[in-house]
Order: sequence, then structure tokens, then C-alpha cells
Amino acid sequence: MEMGRTPYSEAFKAKMVEKLTGPHAMSATALARQSGIAQATLSRWLLDAGRLGVKMDDRDDKSTRQWTSEEKLQVLIETASLSDDELGSYLRQKGLHKAQLDGWRATAVASLGSAAARRSVGPDAKRVRELERELRRKEKALAETAALLVLKKKVQEIWGDEDDDTDGKSGR
Repeated sequence: MEMGRTPYSEAFKAKMVEKLTGPHAMSATALARQSGIAQATLSRWLLDAGRLGVKMDDRDDKSTRQWTSEEKLQVLIETASLSDDELGSYLRQKGLHKAQLDGWRATAVASLGSAAARRSVGPDAKRVRELERELRRKEKALAETAALLVLKKKVQEIWGDEDDDTDGKSGR
């Protein structure tokens, strides 16, 4: 292997070729900007895949492995607080690439978002809305009652209390 070359797994190469040829294919230049991989490298992978006439996923490569959801989540947790240098070392140790990690992160965020959306339209959502509406109504009523009590005290301060011991006519 030449110095300066990063070894990419066959699965990663296949994913890049798929992005270049799939239903929503993008140009090698655009994918190079997005992934940080040289455009020439991406083009070479595309040519190699075409010459072989086989899907790159079908190749027997020991570095290719299927990650379970739990493993992906564990990797995301472990890499969340790593610096760029530490992240690079971690990814090399695990045989991963930053693009894979970013994809996993996007999938996790999207999944969590859709789970929150499912909860908001569930059967309990209607009951929650009703309770919130009732709470707002009661808070308004409480605020109105408090305002009336304050006004009543002000009126008593200004006009006095009718139950005073003073004589109403003479003020004594």
C-alpha cells in the first residue's frame, strides 16, 4: 500500500458507487465535496465497479461487517465527545469512516424525531390537549379571582369597611 492512502472498506466504496449510480445519482464532483474524498478516487471506484460487472457489496472482504443498531448507537455515544484527532484514531481502529458515522447519526436523529411525532398523534395526545385546555381555563379563572380580591381590598381601603365600629353619620 502506498503512503498517504486511506484504506476504505469495500462496503464504504460500494455505498459511494451507489450514490454515484443510484436512483438519485450525484456527480463525482458533488460527492467529493460532500464526502471529502477526492473526485478522482470516486471516479476510479465507479470505473472499477463497472469493469468487474459485480456489485461491490458481493465481494468477500473481511473488513466488511454488518453493524447492529445497538453497536451503531454505542459508537455514536462513544464518539460524541471525542476531538477530531481522537475521532480519527477511533474510526481507524473500528474500521469506520466519518461518512458512515454521519449517516448513522442522521438516521438516529430522524428516528427519534419520528418517534416523537408518533407520540404526539397517539391516543393520549387528545387527552393531554383536553387537560391542557382545562388547565388554561382554570388558570384564567384563578387570575380573575385574584384580580377581584385585589380590587375588593382597594375598595375597602378607600371607602372603609362597613363593619367598622364608627358611626356612619358622624365618622366617630
